[in-house]
Amino acid sequence: MCLLVRLVGKRATSKSFALSPGIGEKYAGAAELGSAGHGHRAVVGAAAGAFDGAAADGSLLPIGTPCPIAYISYRINMLRRGAPGSPRPRAVDLARQLPEESTMTYLFNDPAAFAADAVQGLALSHPDHVAVVHGGVVRATETPAGQPALVIGGGSGHYPAFAGWVGPGMGHGAPCGNVFASPSASQVYSVARNAENGGGVILGFGNYAGDVLHFGAAAEKLRAEGIDVRIIKVSDDIVSNTPQNHRDRRGIAGDLPVFKIAGAAIEAGADLDEAERLAWKANDATRSFGVAFDGPTLPGAAGALFHVPDGQMGVGLGIHGEPGVRDEPIGTADAIATMLVEGVLAEQPERTEGGYQGRAAVLVNGLGTVKYEELFVVYAKVAALLEDAGITPVRPEVGELVTSLDMAGLSLTLVFLDEELEQHWLAPVDTPAFHRGAMPAVERPRRTEFWEAGADETPAASSESREVAEKVAGVLDLFAGVCAREEAELGRIDAIAGDGDHGQGMAYGSKGAAAAARQALEDGAGARTLLVRAGEAWSESAGGTSGALWGAALIAAGAVYDDQAGSEARTVVDAVDAGIDAIQRLGGAQVGDKTMVDAAAPFREELAKAFTGENAAEAILQAADVAREAADATAEITATLGRARVLGEKSVGTPDPGAISFSILMRELGQHLS
Repeated sequence: MCLLVRLVGKRATSKSFALSPGIGEKYAGAAELGSAGHGHRAVVGAAAGAFDGAAADGSLLPIGTPCPIAYISYRINMLRRGAPGSPRPRAVDLARQLPEESTMTYLFNDPAAFAADAVQGLALSHPDHVAVVHGGVVRATETPAGQPALVIGGGSGHYPAFAGWVGPGMGHGAPCGNVFASPSASQVYSVARNAENGGGVILGFGNYAGDVLHFGAAAEKLRAEGIDVRIIKVSDDIVSNTPQNHRDRRGIAGDLPVFKIAGAAIEAGADLDEAERLAWKANDATRSFGVAFDGPTLPGAAGALFHVPDGQMGVGLGIHGEPGVRDEPIGTADAIATMLVEGVLAEQPERTEGGYQGRAAVLVNGLGTVKYEELFVVYAKVAALLEDAGITPVRPEVGELVTSLDMAGLSLTLVFLDEELEQHWLAPVDTPAFHRGAMPAVERPRRTEFWEAGADETPAASSESREVAEKVAGVLDLFAGVCAREEAELGRIDAIAGDGDHGQGMAYGSKGAAAAARQALEDGAGARTLLVRAGEAWSESAGGTSGALWGAALIAAGAVYDDQAGSEARTVVDAVDAGIDAIQRLGGAQVGDKTMVDAAAPFREELAKAFTGENAAEAILQAADVAREAADATAEITATLGRARVLGEKSVGTPDPGAISFSILMRELGQHLS
């Protein structure tokens, strides 16, 4: 067996193995050999002993300082072992023997608690900036009475976005969802309640379906309590929609300048109306474009969400692991810089008196793996091209600004400034991850009081309703087991044209709902209360679009039940129907949009036809078969909603993961009731 190593730039990176029969199946892929201070290496010749204990007969070609063959063999032996088609193995530290199923996120405890653990560590390491509250972080210091609160957030995995931007001159709080999943409505609400101090709230987030749903639900609750709330959806990614539909694009690295400008305006004394105006003005002046070389890996996952073909780059990436809209051969740093600049400048506005006159904030953003030196190489060409175009960079930022865990990629952002935007772009700011200038010497006392949700009293329930509640809890336990079983496959499907988190979201959400249901049983809850609490827990545990929709479905189903009465076959069918109605109403999707609705709507129709009054289980099973056929048929549909819509034709050939998971759970429900 021989290991073929190709050197790319300054890295010694293996892109392929030439393996002997029987070994190739076990170790197909590529490996990155860390130099461990020994310079760049290439290993050629026979190295079977590094894998299977056979005698090694290889040679070492040193580039720089020599390194013993035994050392290389040992490193190779430590490579993660993957199945055919699995992500490229990586070298690991000599002191650490990783388990059979290792990950590219090395440091974590429980993967489900990764986001919460990270937030806790951030607050402990920056106690003067942020304090932990339910759902995320808020400023550790008090804010002036009547000052608008800028609450910015989204999924975890993007640090320094969003919790790293909380502090004077920028955010007042940040809801933190699970990795690549939007925070739940209750998390957003909690952070907003803690941040608000009489001046109203701006909720800022990237324009993604899950964030729109959860932040929107939180906004409705805040408004019902008399708090003035404005919503800013950042939409800077030029590949995700047309210039005419700029505000329907997704948000990527443009989050930073939009929130920086809005936060500076608030610090300077802007009221809610003025801060909202400037945030939208900054958003409409911001354009971003990026490329990816390889996908990110969720904590605890065995492989990346996607891979870019060898020697290619994905053009037009998102920050949640979405692959690019097309693949192109990897060019030089200058070639990539040229492509990015030309793409963004295609939407440069006209220069006007008193408006934009050729000055722009410039951000070269690394997604997590690309090193700072590489980014500087890119920026050198970016700066030259901007000069040629008559554009003056204003306080450029080069570094990891909005990341995607260990994603290999970068993006370019330009904010076409006028005098007003430039003033706020240059203003001082002091946050854990973003500093500029010196903040005015203003007394900022440490916060001593925080808002906390009170414990809800459990309504009285009849024995009949508690019996029903026990059965419902059993169904939710079943759902949790099924979602855990299907997590990897649902994630695989979602990663093809989405962000790959659907399996994880369903697993986390169903587990949270099942736990909440068991706690409700212990509290003596009836069926109605149990389903409502389970729905809230599903939404909060999962985040994302699926979390919002399944949470709403359970809550709507709960409204069909009564804490003072039992149930019959009709009740079960009505509850399922109410849940599907909530999914359709909240999500706004129609059949043909390639969403969960493509399976849920025909399920609903078939259930109505098949149910005779007593045959709930049989009717659900019959409808589940129809739902699965409809879910499979979504493979031939081009996605028009959600993150997958950005990738257009890339979604063709793959069914919608939400439709698949819905059909699976409905079949399991029917079988459980049989």
